[in-house]
Amino acid sequence: MYQALTVDEAVALIPDGARIMLSGFMGVGTPDRMVRALAASGRKELTVIVNDAARPDRGVGPLVAARCLRKFIGSHIGLNPDVQEQMREGTLEVELVPQGTLVERIRAAGVGLGGVLTPTGLGTKVAEGKQVIEVEGRPYLLEPPLRADFALIAARSCDYVGNLTYMLTATNFNPIMALAGDVVIAEPEEIVPVGMIPPDAVKTPGALVDHVIRRVA
Repeated sequence: MYQALTVDEAVALIPDGARIMLSGFMGVGTPDRMVRALAASGRKELTVIVNDAARPDRGVGPLVAARCLRKFIGSHIGLNPDVQEQMREGTLEVELVPQGTLVERIRAAGVGLGGVLTPTGLGTKVAEGKQVIEVEGRPYLLEPPLRADFALIAARSCDYVGNLTYMLTATNFNPIMALAGDVVIAEPEEIVPVGMIPPDAVKTPGALVDHVIRRVA
């Protein structure tokens, strides 16, 4: 059975310079309490791996606004002017990755693969400095796996042994990022006794979850 942490206890586990995966798609499925507490903590030099930059007040936005990030790795920054401003200033490094490649690189890390072969980016700047491998007469870029020190996961429900469920589209990046983080911290909407989550509803098994955030009373 887990001893759930407060959100501040969970944030205290994350040092300056950590590499973090943050679930969510335009803020849907993002662990908002952890994001806001981490932004308020004054952490610096973080690298974040996230699908998109969302908006200044959503998703990863509060971390960007608080200037906690050194590097952003994701597929879209177009709706967050803070990211664009810091990128132009040279204070935030941005690595844009096509969304399908991003997902597969995270999955590759989670299942122990050495990388992903994809034709996306061939013949463009994306291919500069990368290895090209030919398979059955066709060239592919070798994209390395993406792993993180911490995966911050938003769940609909969590039971006392850490099994997680997600709600509809909020599932998005959560299950795959839970595979690819060295330390997985889950922020559930509710914590329930073992047995209340049907086995076939479990999307992330408790064996992958290191810490659970306590619910607000």
